[in-house]
Amino acid sequence: MDDGYPTPTSISQKATVALLVQPPISPSSASKIPQGILDNNLHLGYLGRHLLQGLPARYTSQDASQSWLLFWSLQSLSLLKVELDEGNKKRASDTILAMQNPAGAFGGGPGQAPHLLPTYAAICTMGIVGSPSTWSQINRPSLYQFFMSLKEPDGSFRVSQRGEVDVRGVYCLLAVAKLLGMMTRELVLGTREWVRSCQTYEGGFASATIGVGEQSAPLGEAHGGYTFCALAAWVLLESEFPSDKGSKSINLKSLRRWLVNMQGDEDELYGFRGRTNKLVDGCYSWWVGGCFKLLAELEERRGMSGKDAEEPIWNPEGLKQYILYAAQHPAGGLRDKPPKSPDMYHTLYCLAGLSVAQYAATASTTTSTSTTSSTSTSPTFRTIAQSAPSQTSNAPPSLNATDPLFNLTQTHAEAMMAYFKSGEVEAFQ
Repeated sequence: MDDGYPTPTSISQKATVALLVQPPISPSSASKIPQGILDNNLHLGYLGRHLLQGLPARYTSQDASQSWLLFWSLQSLSLLKVELDEGNKKRASDTILAMQNPAGAFGGGPGQAPHLLPTYAAICTMGIVGSPSTWSQINRPSLYQFFMSLKEPDGSFRVSQRGEVDVRGVYCLLAVAKLLGMMTRELVLGTREWVRSCQTYEGGFASATIGVGEQSAPLGEAHGGYTFCALAAWVLLESEFPSDKGSKSINLKSLRRWLVNMQGDEDELYGFRGRTNKLVDGCYSWWVGGCFKLLAELEERRGMSGKDAEEPIWNPEGLKQYILYAAQHPAGGLRDKPPKSPDMYHTLYCLAGLSVAQYAATASTTTSTSTTSSTSTSPTFRTIAQSAPSQTSNAPPSLNATDPLFNLTQTHAEAMMAYFKSGEVEAFQ
């Protein structure tokens, strides 16, 4: 609603709803999309073309994101239950290792400056395609010293030398430290308190804080991507170094409310938005949808689950509908929303969100399909193409499950962590 005062956002919202209330393309026997079915072959073709033939010219703007492009591509294949042959695994790992800087961290491409974000993408890619012989080539001692050189007195980290501080970098550092067995008390001293200070009055998390100590305040509004990074960082810290009883924690009740309110209503096919009063976007299927399992883990630790454990507080069936009908592109790949084009970023995060939704729906058979009000946290959903079969109900997951902390399949994450915990590598104290 614009209350009679239209804005660019309200105009875009109306245009988006007008597209989403209709099937994205006309039903045909040649396409699975109007039937609400994930077209694996279509998306495999899209990913294969980009990996084997190269990316379109427009991707030259992402020269500093080469490790991310590989991660988005290879993790999408992992979710689609495809594993590379040994030759292509070696090509991928050699490409990533060429991005390793003498400082131990990774740049966005060969010869580029070390940075926390491409380091996370590089290590996750190595988790997918690597093996002990390639993992041993990761320079952990230098990487640890690089991490420490970025540490700020308040417990936060810069993303690079002379770079900015934000919660994305903190998450990327902690995720890498966990995967490589490098999490130490020295490394994370003060980090828990800094992450907590990023929570806004809305319940989600901002990018960083402004001010010092007790005078600090969240820098900006709550955002889906930052919220995932902050929540995952908190869980990583809690799993490694559980907080003392009675110590200050994040506000789970307000976080829960904010996350639930990020899911759109029926007119938006129950997609997720990243900020209050913004448009739904397929990537938040992961950045917001991926938060619920982490939230449930923290609530269980605090004994807050109760009746809600029996039924999702969000609508995974609805999210499946958004991804299958609106996010799939008829030429392959997945996207933000119609009429936008697909890209590697949205392909991964839509698939990851769909994986989360499939397994959440499978775990609970009590999701209500009766008519409810728009304010319900478990609303009904509608099926577009009513005459066609759909994958949005009672179907087994068609994708691999993804680890909620790393967005890696559990086998990849566990194998990497097991290697660095084994006697084959020197332990960090």
